[in-house]
Amino acid sequence: MKNRQDCDGGFDTVAIRGGQHRTNEAEHNDPIFTTSSFVFDSASQAAARFAETEPGNVYSRFTNPTVRAFEERLAALESGGYAVATASGMGAILTLCLATLKAGDEIVASRSLFGSTISLFNNILSRFGVVVHYVDLTDCDQWSRVINSKTRMLFLETPSNPLGEIADIRSLAELAHSRDCLLVVDNVTCTPVLQRPLELGADVVVHSATKYIDGQGRCVGGALVTKHEQIGMEVYKVLRTAGPTMSPFNAWVFLKGLETLSLRMHAHCANAMDLALWLEQAPAVKQVYYPGLESHPQHQVALTQQQGYGGIVSFEVYGGRDEAWAVIDNTELVSITANLGDTKTTMTHPATTTHSRITAQERAQTGITEALLRVSVGLENLDDIKADLQRGFYAIGPLHRKTGSLHR
Repeated sequence: MKNRQDCDGGFDTVAIRGGQHRTNEAEHNDPIFTTSSFVFDSASQAAARFAETEPGNVYSRFTNPTVRAFEERLAALESGGYAVATASGMGAILTLCLATLKAGDEIVASRSLFGSTISLFNNILSRFGVVVHYVDLTDCDQWSRVINSKTRMLFLETPSNPLGEIADIRSLAELAHSRDCLLVVDNVTCTPVLQRPLELGADVVVHSATKYIDGQGRCVGGALVTKHEQIGMEVYKVLRTAGPTMSPFNAWVFLKGLETLSLRMHAHCANAMDLALWLEQAPAVKQVYYPGLESHPQHQVALTQQQGYGGIVSFEVYGGRDEAWAVIDNTELVSITANLGDTKTTMTHPATTTHSRITAQERAQTGITEALLRVSVGLENLDDIKADLQRGFYAIGPLHRKTGSLHR
């Protein structure tokens, strides 16, 4: 973990050049430092590096130039001062909790979290005496009522996965700080291209770099970004000792992903908006969930804090699990996988995949029905995506067929 390196220029310039430190080889592209350890000039230098009285590389578990370049670039894009890269997005969340919480502390969290995050809170943190209370993501009054003297962290994901609910980050930041709590925002579906929570008052931003930052489904990784030096140092201490470390190769892939992130995110947004409007007119579709639609209950909030609506579109078909599975199984182009943020369009059934490990009651509380499908809209030709989903809709039955050819 290192302090950010300023790079003059706009967002796209920083995304391409931020955090790069050329070696004596004068390479143009970012190098990959695939080494487990580093050589010291002398015994005294080794001692100084281990004592952290002299800056420099020690061991790739906690100091690696390629990983550091990714951290610095992401921190600059998120308007943060400190970034720590981790082995996965879930690793980032666990590292943050280990760094900032102790037995007896409490978290107030949104019900509308990724299923694995809920499992982490309920099944792992609970063993160490950390209590988690869940509230409606969009109800600030409910957050306020549940916070108590033991609460140390408010944790949310906005937009939520898979329903795209939007929290008012500014309001929750004011609430958190008035009660001496940290506000942590999972920014995985927007990335810093579309939303920068630290500028809205959040204390820590969480990323699963596996998703849009990579953008092509190649590597697994995560990151935490904060403006608070103390939080950054505490997180780094956990990483150094516990070792949920990002590999240099993965960091290099994510560096390349950041270079095209803005272009891809805007293209994802355009395709997702078009597809959401199309789905609203599809006879087989009961309801569409996408923040860009004026029908979305938090559309106005999204307008004030986002620069786009993201690439995730979810929808319910008429019927239940059988109908939802029939749509999935009869597509030919769309990939059936639970990953998101890929250039390839993917589709999954949240109730039996990403949210299968939480209880049926918890799924019901968050609106995850058996008829719900989530599409991570990729960058293929949009007509081809629509045609493929239409094949799935045909499988439900003649009552749901569109008169004539495809509706575009």
